[in-house]
Amino acid sequence: MPNASIRAIDAATLKSWVHDDQELALFDVREHGQYGEGHPLFAVPLPFSRLEADIGRLAPRTAVRIALVDDGDGVADAAARVLAALGYANVFLLAGGVPAWQAAGLAVFKGVNVPSKVFGELVEHHFGTPRVTAAELAAMQRSTNAPVVLDGRPVSEFSKMNIPGAICCPNGELAYRLRDIVPDPDTPVVINCAGRTRSIIGAQSLINAGVENPIYALENGTQGWYLNDHVLEHGGTARYPDRVSPPSVRRARTGVQAFSARFEVPHIAASDAAAWLADGARTTFLLDVRTEQEHAAATLPGAQHAPGGQLVQATDQYVGVRHARLIVFDADGVRAPLVASWLRQMGHDAVVLQGGLEAGRAAHLSARPGPRATPHDARSISPAELHESLGASAAQIVDLRDSMAYRDGHIAGSKWSIRPRLARDLAEVPRHVTLIVVDDRKSGAAARLAIGDLHALGYQDVRVLAGGIGAWKEAGQPLRQGAHFLPDARCIDYLFFVHDRHDGNKDAARAYLAWETGLIAQLDERELATFKLPALDHA
Repeated sequence: MPNASIRAIDAATLKSWVHDDQELALFDVREHGQYGEGHPLFAVPLPFSRLEADIGRLAPRTAVRIALVDDGDGVADAAARVLAALGYANVFLLAGGVPAWQAAGLAVFKGVNVPSKVFGELVEHHFGTPRVTAAELAAMQRSTNAPVVLDGRPVSEFSKMNIPGAICCPNGELAYRLRDIVPDPDTPVVINCAGRTRSIIGAQSLINAGVENPIYALENGTQGWYLNDHVLEHGGTARYPDRVSPPSVRRARTGVQAFSARFEVPHIAASDAAAWLADGARTTFLLDVRTEQEHAAATLPGAQHAPGGQLVQATDQYVGVRHARLIVFDADGVRAPLVASWLRQMGHDAVVLQGGLEAGRAAHLSARPGPRATPHDARSISPAELHESLGASAAQIVDLRDSMAYRDGHIAGSKWSIRPRLARDLAEVPRHVTLIVVDDRKSGAAARLAIGDLHALGYQDVRVLAGGIGAWKEAGQPLRQGAHFLPDARCIDYLFFVHDRHDGNKDAARAYLAWETGLIAQLDERELATFKLPALDHA
């Protein structure tokens, strides 16, 4: 019997909700690859395979209005039942899913983090952010006044590939740390990322913060460098210094204070923040924009770690509710105002916590956690026991790791599956058979959730391979490899469109950049009106 709190709506209704002034959590519950092939602009990815693991973080208030979209295949119905069981009382389904959205003449957008990508393009057009091409940067590097190249991506991305000589300094850290990295104000600074958005936002952040150096964004980032036949380095380790000198902090703070006044970035006292966080009628996110190391050392209870550069680059990975209130904080008065300014220009109600971490701790600020389901557990089985069971044909292996991990190496006879496809993939496996689940650290949360679904399907004896594939290999057991074991069409968790551009595929890189630069033209008037870029004084 349907839950009374779950109702169906049509595409026109959902479109109107997207643009009204009420809170809305619009979640696309398809898997990553499906989502990336086309979704409504402001749909937040929340794959059903990870639903309970992420819902409380993305939508912590159970009374919030939630709309779920899928492919019209029933996955949203299953997700809605899970949310109802967790206490969410205002859940709606888009009848017919994304196909119905398209049939109503509404646009879908390819890719991920699309609102942030659109915003980057708008910023470049609006501010006229200076840029250099790959050829111009190469010539500059050979000159007597060579630039410092700063890579605005996280360390993990930087280590995969970087411009030769570049230093990793994520966007959220640039204005805070620049003066210790580049003490000479006459030295040019070039900001790059893998493509466009973070290059533009990083460069414009420094300009807005009043940095005196000549600042440029590298057009098309590492992709542009590679497409112009320049060599990329791999495994880079050059990064920003951990400590920032007091004079540098003072200079950065002075520049950001002027910027905050110019762009009217609101700051709220800890007492006001406490009232917001206690208000059960509104959703408020508490966002720590500092580095991972700083967050781990000390933060505010319930605060989500959202490094400033990534929060702007991929806002939908941290904030799942439109028109929610966002309180951002740091410990220096530099990083949070810049991040809040960009968030406000993206249309979010973002403010800075005055006094930052210290004031928040003194006021005992804390954010209410959202609901979380208890992960399902299962008995473990050793590689030796599994080998014996397979020899006796007494078990079926279900590999719940990422599809690309399965392609890289899996146990012979194992079935790859993912939570929304379990019933279909195991339809011919008798319920009395022992199931052996293979997972790893990356897929662990999704696999533990799927174990509960396996029990619900009637499998009573479900076990987990102790140590995963690594333990199986260490035991000297063989693995099978190859894409032919898992066709692309089944890899619904993997977005080939995004990843192929980094695998030496120049056509894929060109297609990606063409997609990125063409995003603005796809928006309708109401979607464009969401962004709130400031008036500029050209006098």
